[in-house]
Amino acid sequence: MLKPIVKFIFVLTAVASSYVMANDLPNVCSRDQNPNEFTILSYHEIADKSETLDSTYAVTPSNFDQQIRWLMENGYHFIGIDDILKYRKSGKTLPNKAVLITFDDGYQSVYANAYPVLKKYRIPAVIALVGSWLQAKENVDFNKHIIPRSKFLSQQEIKEMVGSGLVEVASHSYDSHKGIQGNPQGNMEPAMRTRQWLSDKNAYEDEKSYEQRVYNDLLKNNTFLEHYTGQKPRVMVWPYGHYNIEARKIAERLGMSIGLTLDDGSNTSITPLWGLRRILVEHKMTLPDLELNMWVRNANFTDDARTTKAAHIDLDYIYDRDPIQQEKNLGALLDRIKNLGVNTIYLQAFADPDANGAADYVYFPNRNLPMRADLFNRVAWQISTRTQVKRIYAWMPMIAWQLPQSNPAAKDTVVTLQVDPTHLNMGYPRLSPFSPKARKVIKQVYEDLAKSAYIDGILFHDDVTLSDFEDDSAAARIQYKKWGLSDNVTQIRTDRKQFAKWTQLKTRYLDDFAMELGQIVRNEQPGLKTARNLYAQVALNKDAQEWYAQSLSQSIKNYDYTAIMAMPYMEQADDAQQFYDKIVKNIKQEECGLERTVMELQTVNWRKNNAPIPAGELSNTIEYLYDLGIHHIAYYPDNVFDNNPNADKMKQSFGKKPLRMHTYHAQ
Repeated sequence: MLKPIVKFIFVLTAVASSYVMANDLPNVCSRDQNPNEFTILSYHEIADKSETLDSTYAVTPSNFDQQIRWLMENGYHFIGIDDILKYRKSGKTLPNKAVLITFDDGYQSVYANAYPVLKKYRIPAVIALVGSWLQAKENVDFNKHIIPRSKFLSQQEIKEMVGSGLVEVASHSYDSHKGIQGNPQGNMEPAMRTRQWLSDKNAYEDEKSYEQRVYNDLLKNNTFLEHYTGQKPRVMVWPYGHYNIEARKIAERLGMSIGLTLDDGSNTSITPLWGLRRILVEHKMTLPDLELNMWVRNANFTDDARTTKAAHIDLDYIYDRDPIQQEKNLGALLDRIKNLGVNTIYLQAFADPDANGAADYVYFPNRNLPMRADLFNRVAWQISTRTQVKRIYAWMPMIAWQLPQSNPAAKDTVVTLQVDPTHLNMGYPRLSPFSPKARKVIKQVYEDLAKSAYIDGILFHDDVTLSDFEDDSAAARIQYKKWGLSDNVTQIRTDRKQFAKWTQLKTRYLDDFAMELGQIVRNEQPGLKTARNLYAQVALNKDAQEWYAQSLSQSIKNYDYTAIMAMPYMEQADDAQQFYDKIVKNIKQEECGLERTVMELQTVNWRKNNAPIPAGELSNTIEYLYDLGIHHIAYYPDNVFDNNPNADKMKQSFGKKPLRMHTYHAQ
């Protein structure tokens, strides 16, 4: 039998890192330093391989029994939903090493092979049920595969388990545990969070229709399950782990304040009830694997303990007016990514055909800019489902947008008083971040991106900057007065004290705006990470903050990752090794510097007609940086058609582990 979920190519991301940072205990670099309070395990089928619908996520009865007994013997205590609610609402203490057991999809094997174990040890559990599968007469349409209804729990079996007081029923949607067309190219994507592409209308469903579809589905399942099982769900288990702010709010309106996800990380005091994280238990998980996963959660590590090995991809290489050629280009990119050995992709989401440094187009549907092609979602989804890549970041400008002249914000641009030849100046057009109209447009662009594609992060372009002669626009002058400064750049520059304050406030203002944009995207992509490009001079020269309104220290504190453009040829460094040494030395002086900094290397010399950097030199640089203690490395650009950088060399270089990383072996 074909494996429905594997055939469907959904990526269930809840696998812990197989290695952690040696000197990260306690994990002071976690954004959430609170201790893990409880761990949730997500099971599916409990059956032998010959009896499973999808063996990838099936655990044999003997392994399930072993895992339960291992948890008991190692001091774990089983809890139910009531325990979590009483703890959160009234402060009733949870037992140490608390664990909640959940079963997704409602397979009959849960009753046959897991329920006896639950009864034997008096273990509470949650079963997530799909109404349309239970209501089927003879067969179930299981992701386009016809499965006998008998493979799923019967009404009598569910009622027996609920009647025991051990099992609680949760909603797993009525008919949204499936894929729907998510783009014109035909990718099938999670129904719960995807705005459906309507081929007959040659358009995406609008927001009102999307929210009504989700509401109708969840309401129908609640009504059905209450009648069918005698229990009204108060827990929503998101199909495939995908959800967003709209779906979450609908679930809460329908009485389901608890949401179970497959997000990575621990459940701490600040983890919201609507976004509780689970460990996905797979068929291949051994007892040592389970121990590792439990240890990772209890140590409050996340998947970000993995080293970053990133390729920075220009979508312009893939774009072609001929859709057939464009698909061929995409196929070549996917093959190349598999060969590169990277685990992270920074994927361009905009286009700048006139090469003036400001984005004129984007590669996703939106309200404000021309769409060069509806391509970003297609490429991102193909990379995430057909390659080894774990994280995809949308590479986006923050303020470097060239809007159509008809847009009300088009003329609200950064005003530069003059160009200082002593340091790099931003020579391309940008919208003023101080303009309310410009900020509104930029927020809409990011919101439209978030709703159009599944991504893991945002990489802000190097335009998150204002020089020491910027911004002297009318909107900026208004903001300066609010800060208690003179109302123009010329006067501010004549007063050293004002100038220093202005530099600090501009830096903070730009970073705050980036964080605001990140939160807009995070509403649709809950596990989103933020990264930003930073000029190398900011990590080298103490005066550089004045020039760029960028700060290495503040960047490391604000963003999940800071990608320093460590490009000695671009910076015309006399000695590349000294150039890297100084950057790394300054990174190490920052708290969490190594853990949150990516060294982004150049693969061409732009100052010598884009001559490729020799493969051996690039490999030696990566090895040298690893020896210095760097954890995270990226490179730019990647040319899929010229094999630059050399894929075999990159895979070999990235295959080496940084010295400060080690494998954790469960005892």
